[in-house]
Amino acid sequence: MVKHEENHVVGNPKQEGTSAVPPDGGTRAWLVMIASFLCNGILFGVINTYSVIYVDLQKKLEDKGVAEASSKASLVGSLAIGSTFFFSPLAGIITDKIGIRWTTFVGGALASGGMLLSSFSNSVEFLYLTYGILFGVGASLAYTPSLVILGHYFKRYLGVVNGFVTAGSSVFTIIMPYALAFLLKKLRLEATMMCMSALIALIMACALLFKPLPGGSTPPPPDHSTRLYKHSVWRRVISVINVDIWKKKKYVIWTLAVPSALFGYFVPYVHMLKMVEDNFKNGDGKVLVMCLGITSGLGRLIFGKIADIPKVNRIFLQQVSFISIGVLTMLLTITNSFELLIVISLFMGLFDGCFISLLGPIAFEICGQKGATQAIGFLLGLCSIPLTVGPPIAGLIYDHTKSYTLPFLLAGIPPIVGALMLFLIRCVPEKDNCKRYPSLCVVESPLHDPTITPLQNDVGNGDEGTKLSPLTNGVCSKSASPPPSYKEAMADEGTVGDESSSDNRQKSDEQQEVGEEEIQEESESLLDAINKITLIKSC
Repeated sequence: MVKHEENHVVGNPKQEGTSAVPPDGGTRAWLVMIASFLCNGILFGVINTYSVIYVDLQKKLEDKGVAEASSKASLVGSLAIGSTFFFSPLAGIITDKIGIRWTTFVGGALASGGMLLSSFSNSVEFLYLTYGILFGVGASLAYTPSLVILGHYFKRYLGVVNGFVTAGSSVFTIIMPYALAFLLKKLRLEATMMCMSALIALIMACALLFKPLPGGSTPPPPDHSTRLYKHSVWRRVISVINVDIWKKKKYVIWTLAVPSALFGYFVPYVHMLKMVEDNFKNGDGKVLVMCLGITSGLGRLIFGKIADIPKVNRIFLQQVSFISIGVLTMLLTITNSFELLIVISLFMGLFDGCFISLLGPIAFEICGQKGATQAIGFLLGLCSIPLTVGPPIAGLIYDHTKSYTLPFLLAGIPPIVGALMLFLIRCVPEKDNCKRYPSLCVVESPLHDPTITPLQNDVGNGDEGTKLSPLTNGVCSKSASPPPSYKEAMADEGTVGDESSSDNRQKSDEQQEVGEEEIQEESESLLDAINKITLIKSC
């Protein structure tokens, strides 16, 4: 959602509001859903199936006599996924500034252009810039708004539509390994990248459908000389870096544990085909990638439903997924049966879907609605580092040992370490919301309710008015008498200070304007958080 008032402050003529009720259907709405499905599938299909490109690129570098060919070839794909995650917070900001359609179009152009330039590359260093950085930045810019647009056209069926759209990554991950292998066999690597560029260019056509519904009227520009404008500028600065979430010890532990677990996470996606080629001459590594894609999609659906059960410990589920991924990654090195390798890949995909589906709910649980967007954004940025570093290190070890036994064994350790680090969250004492936010404990209740007993405190023994209630099992109970109404409170205030009534009224009006702005920003933060969660679930 774009904030009209802030657009006027920065002088942005682009206005995309959406106060209209989503139609929840219709030709254009279904076309938008299909376009988002294609954006999702194309971008993450390319990223998840890089292992097919990696095998051909690694051979090409070895033929040229390039030292440490495996490490350098794997760094290309690592930069692509790392850039996609690293620039995801920036993508949301740009979407607010220039609009959904333009952000998607520019992102598709950058991703397609980067892949096209990669086809003319004569060095792996040039691929770092084109395939790694340029494509990754474009993918990040195109993906975020492709999910935001769904909220403009769907409300009642938004969950079903999001499920369909996020399935795009799994569908394309299943299909693309065989399509890329066919192209590499019939054409050269350079021509295959040209075909991939043409496929990615479809995102620009999809962007033309991403037109938000017409919104309400645009409010007049605010007076820049007022305190309200200064407050608005300060609020925007604070919104860039939400320092409050870093005061939560649970979030700090979580943001350290999850990236630590991901140092070996992307290693199988990059090196699995090459490992099968070395150890199983008659095996088809593309089958393993397909299995990962199928069960990852199923895992997101299954564990997403489980995570919605109120009494389920989501962090414990994430620990189970990390330990399982770590153990299964190590088991890839000791099996001598390709059929068993398929079974391991199926379970790896299942727990991969579990890990991804829990990121959003845990962020909401720890940081609340207001802090979830920033929490997820910072987490994605931190995750980009291990996702970028892990595969090249595994490739470097392979270059020296000519075996994937040690790289895959080492890749299984970080997920287990990350799961153990999450146990530290249990050591953080629970802080009641009543202690942190006393205003939440004030509950209005009728005086005739016989189940309510008054709290005899220091100030209000037997007095009428608002009283803080004692905690029952960590939950605030209702107070004995309702708080005075707003009009009564203002009337009492007026009888005390008649001399400064005009000044108080002016202050009250200004505070009301500021309060309305804060409420609006919190609502928009919640919508941004929901869109970000959808993004995580589908990548």
